[in-house]
Amino acid sequence: MTDGLFDVPGDGVPAEHSIDNVVRRDSGAPLAVRMRPASLDEVVGQQHLLGPGSPLRRLVEGSGAASVLLYGPPGTGKTTLASLISHSTGRRFEALSALSAGVKEVRAVIDVARRRLSAGEQTVLFIDEVHRFSKTQQDALLAAVENRIVLLVGATTENPSFSVVSPLLSRSLVLQLQSLTEDDIRQVLQRAIHDQRGLDDQFTVSDEALDHIVRIAGGDARRALTALEASAESSLDGKVGVELVEASVDKAAVRYDRAGDQHYDVISAFIKSIRGSDVDAALHYLARMLTAGEDPRFIARRLMIHASEDVGMADPTALQTATAAAQVVQLVGLPEARLALAQATIHLASAPKSGAVIAAIGAAMADVAAGKAGAVPPHLRDGHYAGAAKLGNAQGYKYPHDNKDGVLAQQYPPDELVGVDYYQATDHGNEREVGPRVDKLRRIIRSR
Repeated sequence: MTDGLFDVPGDGVPAEHSIDNVVRRDSGAPLAVRMRPASLDEVVGQQHLLGPGSPLRRLVEGSGAASVLLYGPPGTGKTTLASLISHSTGRRFEALSALSAGVKEVRAVIDVARRRLSAGEQTVLFIDEVHRFSKTQQDALLAAVENRIVLLVGATTENPSFSVVSPLLSRSLVLQLQSLTEDDIRQVLQRAIHDQRGLDDQFTVSDEALDHIVRIAGGDARRALTALEASAESSLDGKVGVELVEASVDKAAVRYDRAGDQHYDVISAFIKSIRGSDVDAALHYLARMLTAGEDPRFIARRLMIHASEDVGMADPTALQTATAAAQVVQLVGLPEARLALAQATIHLASAPKSGAVIAAIGAAMADVAAGKAGAVPPHLRDGHYAGAAKLGNAQGYKYPHDNKDGVLAQQYPPDELVGVDYYQATDHGNEREVGPRVDKLRRIIRSR
């Protein structure tokens, strides 16, 4: 059932195979594994979850009884905390990965846990990447979690609200882990440089190299340790400088999952930065999406929507630019299409803003939904069929082009909506001219 990493003594696994001994003795294990904290005192960050008496601390110390879902970015300590829970007094530990386990494996673990519970032993079930479990697999856990046959510890990089079924979500504490700060990452690296489990002071790492690793880690301790290890392995003289780090590590991690909540968070920040007219922030989020492999068609669609939603008639050319960018994406593709997307982003972010278009259609649709959809005035009805004239259709319609100004007095809306103004122009950009024109047109059309 377990993968060895979380095995505990007394469960058919020799004591020398416990996580403490494996990590300390196996110098061939990755640095990130060797440096995994063996106690709460070694945990860096997440102090908002580990205060005295907190549910997570009580769980790690063996006295907590609630199932938990640990939600947070990679490299923030989810697996570390699970491994610490494995040492809780009087508990057995089972680990499953959602990538390889099915309903059969889940039920087998629950059956074993049920037998243990009858003997007075509780089982902690750790499921890595629990968001990848299907609804059927998650449903298989419900009764065991509710009856505390198992104490579930699920780890996920995605917002559980999107990826975990509601019944399981309501039976678990959701604890959000935060990205590690630069100081946290630096502390992790310093410990790895000096600790016997790590580099054991066999390498000298310059301050510039350390700063560079901290910067490219993006709050991910595992990535920081992996970069440090790769750099040390490339050193021929025991010295690690910034040039060596740059040569050993390709690029910074981009924390982005096209199928998860980061997808929604980044596109939300992108649109809000454009709406807030922050050109530079908008370009940052655009670059972040492109670097992470986001579908450029998705970005182009959002730009077209935003052009009408938040710029609208304040700059009618914004929609043209966004549509043109979408065409470039379709006809040219990446990497060149990034230029058109960047141009559209700059245009929309720097354009005058108006929410009048979305407000206008929203108000009109609200009236329709409320039942304000009266009969079409007879003179506007279709008259292109036999008998239409006898019904009064199209009779008395005034053709605007017969008037020298191209506009004349005539009723267009249903009776109950005469005089209703949906479009309210702002004084931003082009709407400074559009607004007075619309007001003039309304006066002419309604002056019957």
